[in-house]
Amino acid sequence: MKVLVLAGPESSGKSWLGGEIQAHFGGELVGEYVRHFIDEQRRDTCYADIDPIARGQLVWEDAARARQPELLILDTHLLSNMLWSRVLFNDCPAWLEQALLARRYDLHLLLSPAGVPWVGDGQRCQPRLEERQAFFEASRQWLQRHGQPMHVIEGDWAYRQSTVLAAVQALLEGKPPACATEC
Repeated sequence: MKVLVLAGPESSGKSWLGGEIQAHFGGELVGEYVRHFIDEQRRDTCYADIDPIARGQLVWEDAARARQPELLILDTHLLSNMLWSRVLFNDCPAWLEQALLARRYDLHLLLSPAGVPWVGDGQRCQPRLEERQAFFEASRQWLQRHGQPMHVIEGDWAYRQSTVLAAVQALLEGKPPACATEC
């Protein structure tokens, strides 16, 4: 089983690309638990929600891992929970980072916010590119600091799609992705 993570700021194409990857290669796509949580609770989140949101994401991820698909596509993982907790509440439960580091991920596709427009959907809260760029940089720094396999995805929608599909093909073939930017 290869485990692929789509990472980065909101409105950078993670969910769309997850669907494109699944349509092209098959596999199992795990969505963002936080969206389910917000739809269910019908309110803004608070710091006390970070723990159940992160645990819900892990339950979804673990259920998919147990089914052993050839390709597991994660629309997000605990890195996003950690960073959003810090952005919104200036704090983060310590167990999140420990749990994230205890798991194996074969490749993170880190999506840049540059080159694509922000689209509001009622749950997104960073319309300014500078905010999304800061989230992207925090993601990149964490992944680099912890030696996580990463490929930065930039450009317009068509370029993102072709770059992502090539990176996933390389992953499935056991080859390192041909990087135009950073791996």
